[in-house]
Amino acid sequence: MTELAISYDDVAAAHQRIAGVAHRTPVLSSRTLDERTGARVFLKPENLQRVGAFKIRGAYNAIAQFTPAQRAGGVATFSSGNHAQAIALAAQLLGVKAVIVMPQDAPQAKLAATRGYGAEVRLYDRYAEDPVAIVTGLATEHGMTVIPPFDHPHVMAGQGTLAKELFEDVGPLDLLLTPVGGGGLLSGCATAAHQLSPACRLYGVEPEAGNDAQQSLAAGHIVRIATPKTIADAAQSRNLGEYTFPVLRARVQGILTVSDAELVETMKFMAERLKLVVEPTGCLAAAAVLHGKLDVKGLRVGVVLSGGNIDLARLAQLFAGER
Repeated sequence: MTELAISYDDVAAAHQRIAGVAHRTPVLSSRTLDERTGARVFLKPENLQRVGAFKIRGAYNAIAQFTPAQRAGGVATFSSGNHAQAIALAAQLLGVKAVIVMPQDAPQAKLAATRGYGAEVRLYDRYAEDPVAIVTGLATEHGMTVIPPFDHPHVMAGQGTLAKELFEDVGPLDLLLTPVGGGGLLSGCATAAHQLSPACRLYGVEPEAGNDAQQSLAAGHIVRIATPKTIADAAQSRNLGEYTFPVLRARVQGILTVSDAELVETMKFMAERLKLVVEPTGCLAAAAVLHGKLDVKGLRVGVVLSGGNIDLARLAQLFAGER
């Protein structure tokens, strides 16, 4: 550890810990995307990861470090779906009981998958209830350990392993863009970039309806907002974390935003051009590049596609212009 929550050594250790559990996802490219942006774009498709999102990296890294007493007590968390599935699978693989607090309007595919991995699911109203209070109460009552979706050093270090792989596979980059909700992914990737590609500039991308990260970096402190209404359900966090914010402030150049309409256009591009199903949140970084939120001409640009968990009926609705 350093004065920040994690160091590159933590990311490297996490990469060893998750070896053989998380997939080393490939790096993809698109000539059409390069032509449209004027950049050389390298896509890291974590929609092809186990549980359909990058979250298994941090979840497994965290639970794998439990003490015997923690394993006996079990793990609890709250999540809109991707972290939920990751904790459920990691707990199953490590023989640990899992209780997940999920919003009642979470995508059915995410709810079904979480239950399918053997976790107990408790539902709540994301617009009227505080999931942190609910999960804290459960953990206290049953002696469980809480592993939050983003604000935990072991989770952050695990998420950074995807950037470590990207740099190892393609070399130094000029820019790296990732989706940002609570900042776990971005802080982990920024930590890896600081070591492996020091000149690389880091940007997070969030839905314009919920730009708390953008506001936080501008203000110099964590800004809390109401739950944003956006199709990017995995980025509906209300604020950055106490661990993640200092890393972002130290190592990230800025936060960009995209609209829901731009997310849908990007989802269509991924489906048509790369034959990839990417959920709205998973398209945040790609949408910023595709829609010119940053000048990338002539640059080597890494883009994280963070997940692909979306109900096919919902995908069809969005492609048909329904919200």
